[in-house]
Amino acid sequence: MNRPHATPATPEADTPASGATPGDGTTPALTPPAALHRHLTERLDGAARAWLDQALDEATAHPGAHGPISVWELRLAEAGRRCGPAHADAARVLILHAAHADADALTRVYFQGTADERRAVLHALPHLLTGADALPLVEDALRTNDTRLVAAALGPYAARHLDAHAWRHAVLKCLFTGVALDHVADLDRRARGDGELARMLGDYAEERTAAGRPVPADLHRVLALTGSATAPGTHGTDDPHGKES
Repeated sequence: MNRPHATPATPEADTPASGATPGDGTTPALTPPAALHRHLTERLDGAARAWLDQALDEATAHPGAHGPISVWELRLAEAGRRCGPAHADAARVLILHAAHADADALTRVYFQGTADERRAVLHALPHLLTGADALPLVEDALRTNDTRLVAAALGPYAARHLDAHAWRHAVLKCLFTGVALDHVADLDRRARGDGELARMLGDYAEERTAAGRPVPADLHRVLALTGSATAPGTHGTDDPHGKES
């Protein structure tokens, strides 16, 4: 896991591109760690369960850094091989949770890790932090072209801490890149009555139509949440209740 800071966050073979369906009880960012642990252990074979139990015990016993890299960080790198691609995200989130990783540790893991480890950090954020200290990690993920990182970045932590401007652009990025808006946590509440988001969606729909390209179905869904009936020509303000700053 000890890679240079500049390693690009690109898709890897460790995890399928689709991932778990949001809200199906397996999405790591939306599932409480205890329930996630139960779900995972029910699906792992004996060897994988034994490995996970050992990894969690190590993380609990040695939560801080020990030397250049802590033992639980090494376990993050092994999770895909030990638990299989379908369960690696959940295993990594549980290890991070057992280690009580703080913002500094999460930042180190994120920037030194593979794209799969970065995604696990993003999934773990709502379980570990209440403040906005790790918001730069969300912002970094949203700048990538890795759609799995973009989807992971828009969980409950981003819903709580991204400002309106950044959140709107994240929604547009999902539409640009084909990330389903089901991945955007708290979409209904944040989009409701947002006139500026409606304007941005209308502009995007007009661009797609003018270019002879289809308008994503998700655009109409979120546009309806804003309270706007039609996409073309919709204009508003940056604040649903005021002018753009």
